[in-house]
Amino acid sequence: MIRAVVTGTGSALPARRVSNAELAAQVDTSDEWIVERTGIRFRHIAAPDETTGSLATDAARRAIEAAGLSPTDIDLIVLATATPDQTFPATATKVQAALGILDCVAFDVAAVCSGFLYAVQVADSMLRTGVHRRALVIGAETFSRILDWEDRTTCVLFGDGAGAIVLEGRGVEQDGRGILATKLHADGRYNDLLYVDGGPSTTGTVGKLRMKGREVFRHAVTNLAAVMTESLALAGLESSDVDWVVPHQANARILDATARKLGLAPEKVIVTVDRHANTSAASVPLALDVAVRDGRVKQDDIVVLEAMGGGFTWGAAVIRF
Repeated sequence: MIRAVVTGTGSALPARRVSNAELAAQVDTSDEWIVERTGIRFRHIAAPDETTGSLATDAARRAIEAAGLSPTDIDLIVLATATPDQTFPATATKVQAALGILDCVAFDVAAVCSGFLYAVQVADSMLRTGVHRRALVIGAETFSRILDWEDRTTCVLFGDGAGAIVLEGRGVEQDGRGILATKLHADGRYNDLLYVDGGPSTTGTVGKLRMKGREVFRHAVTNLAAVMTESLALAGLESSDVDWVVPHQANARILDATARKLGLAPEKVIVTVDRHANTSAASVPLALDVAVRDGRVKQDDIVVLEAMGGGFTWGAAVIRF
């Protein structure tokens, strides 16, 4: 039996960091209002020459280096994004070319903020077949390109960035590490609560992000707590077995409410939303990389990843790190 083991993590943020005070000079908001309602203090905004693909490539290089590998050791790339460089081809193929990998399977998945969890399950499934050995799983976004910068209810919430992990298929009998369980959901009835008002087949434009924040908050707390419980049950574990939760970094209030609903101690929840805001599919791997590199997440820890995004889509993964 093969299990997908995390062997390296990496992340990348654009050089430009924007504070709440800087935003307050552009739209009717304040640092106090943003921090109180979201916990966000900064976000990173991509420069014209920084793209989803370039950020993804930088994060991928760091993850590959952390795994002690070279790019040519990778034979599968799954990239989660809602803001690809082009309508087609897949941004994953641009990352492949930038890394100098001459031939591997490379494609994108689109599930917005849950995209990284979807990508993890896809890569995990493909590695378990034994056809592929090492996968690069990436979440990368440039949400600044689809924000309405006159809408203070949304433009303050999002930022750009990328995160990546390397997964390697290994025999379970080696050390018990790897992805223990994943659980994904989707419910398209809630499209109008969080969406972009454009697309190639409807308007022929990229469109701008639109969100009904109060309704999204309510669904997020309920759905995230439920899917984490489901995934732990699939892994044969309970919340008391969890060492760390790495949630989608959307809103500090959602993180707090979800932890309380599950009876988790706040100190077990990795929080980085204050420093990079909501980076959609990139936020979970970004937060994971921070926690790995600062020494909190260690080998053999039980780590739960979870996210919810537009669609609605939501999911969780339980990993013995």
